[in-house]
Amino acid sequence: MTVSGISKSGKGPLALGVAVLAVLTVIPAHAAGDPGKVPGAPENQKPTVVLVHGAFADASGWNGVVERLQHDGYQVIAPANTLRGIPQDSTYLNSLLKTVKGPIVLVGHSYGGEVISQAAAGVDNVKALVYINAIMPDKGESFTSLASKFPAAPLTTALKQVPFRNGDGTTGTDVYIQPAKLHAVFAQDLSRQQASTMAATQRPIALSAFTDKLTDAAWRDKPVYVLVGKQDRAINPSLERYEAKRAHARKTVEIDSSHVSMISHPQAVTDLIVTAAHDSGRQ
Repeated sequence: MTVSGISKSGKGPLALGVAVLAVLTVIPAHAAGDPGKVPGAPENQKPTVVLVHGAFADASGWNGVVERLQHDGYQVIAPANTLRGIPQDSTYLNSLLKTVKGPIVLVGHSYGGEVISQAAAGVDNVKALVYINAIMPDKGESFTSLASKFPAAPLTTALKQVPFRNGDGTTGTDVYIQPAKLHAVFAQDLSRQQASTMAATQRPIALSAFTDKLTDAAWRDKPVYVLVGKQDRAINPSLERYEAKRAHARKTVEIDSSHVSMISHPQAVTDLIVTAAHDSGRQ
């Protein structure tokens, strides 16, 4: 009788031991019970970039940024932000983040900045927060209370309210930008045709979102990167600078852009995200 072709001769036990040792030397460390290794996890994994849009918009506003990030080899997710208010939107995003394996760089534009601030709290694999023309309230603050620290932006004079009814009979109020004013107060560095299309396809935000208070502010304990649009007419640029300083941003970039810098200046936005991604790999 033989075992793996090794006879029961006097040399059998020694030969079998050598064979077993040879097999063990090619078994990966994690298969031998190394608790510090995750099977198949790459050594220097690029983070997944999650892009969260703001009010009056949808995820297509990130298209130029997505294309550039994908070209650089990043996995990108640009989910729909429901724009129903901080409790619902941040809970939804938090649940999505928990399905992503590996490190994450989380990016928020405008109202999306509020959403990512609360959604990322307690999610350890979110390694950096990037704020693009964004709102960054602290715990216990709302957009309304934060924005009151500075003169109101021109957008505030161009809004209209539209009532809505839900399937369960409850009602609420949506807020839109008046189509004729969108170019001037929201996207003045895009063509009028682009702005006209944005006005027709805009997604409203629930009025209640403006007064929802954050229950967590992840920017207090995660690295922060900020882009300020110096020509922003939807959020006062002075407010954006204040937020960056308060959050001790690792890098703040200012560009000559309207509120929609990810559309008009996608390379500058991409560059800041990539900086955050590189820095997160060195932490």
